Amino acid sequence: MSDITVAGRYAVALFQIAKEQNLINQLEEELRIVHEVFTKDKELLSFLAHPKMTGDAKREVMKNAFAGISPSVQNTVMLMVERHRTAEVAPMAAEFIELANEENSVADATVYTVNPLTEAEAEAVSSAFAAKIGKRNLRITNITDSTIIGGMKLQIGNRIYDGTISGKLDRLSKQLLG
Repeated sequence: MSDITVAGRYAVALFQIAKEQNLINQLEEELRIVHEVFTKDKELLSFLAHPKMTGDAKREVMKNAFAGISPSVQNTVMLMVERHRTAEVAPMAAEFIELANEENSVADATVYTVNPLTEAEAEAVSSAFAAKIGKRNLRITNITDSTIIGGMKLQIGNRIYDGTISGKLDRLSKQLLG
């Protein structure tokens, strides 16, 4: 059985619980934190994967690390760790976030600009591009990048909208040379 299938099953089960309890948005935010921890904290992953660590020690660390999150998320993560599915925790969180985004008609977008976007600019970008992809709203992460010279580049999933000056110069250069 593939990792995605296992992670997907846990995510769907947790999503159904969240939907029944009307906690989709809260669990989504909590699972964003869990996703970040399980993708960036290599020490935690090493600890959980170490064969000499007892189940009690792992449970204690997990209980302390995720003390502030809801019991549903805590229990799901704990169950996955106990069943030696630590590698599937981050994909499960990502899958849950996708399910929540679909439910709320939201998409995650990364916007690259020279200067940080103002609240009004972010809202304008969200309105303009959400309609193009058939969503109600975009959740924007703004990354400043001085190499783009000007304009903006927007990434939504695997789609990229490049309206940067550096992108236009690259396309012009290829057109002239090709």
